[in-house]
Amino acid sequence: MARHCELTGKKANNAFSISHSHRRTKRLQEANLQEKRVWWPQGKRWVKLRLSTKAIKTLQSKGLEAMAKEAGINLHKC
Repeated sequence: MARHCELTGKKANNAFSISHSHRRTKRLQEANLQEKRVWWPQGKRWVKLRLSTKAIKTLQSKGLEAMAKEAGINLHKC
């Protein structure tokens, strides 16, 4: 399973770790992903998704149906 948000597509970012002497070494900044069960009212069931915390906050305002439609996800298969 790839480490990316299923609704927003957010994934890891390449960055540098910078030491006190300013040596730079490559590292990954991972997205803050959470395994979340979300109630889907139209389907009358729980849907299990891997979401970023930003997507969870947006989900509360927009709703699951609207965000899944934007992302092109079929909730019947989740």
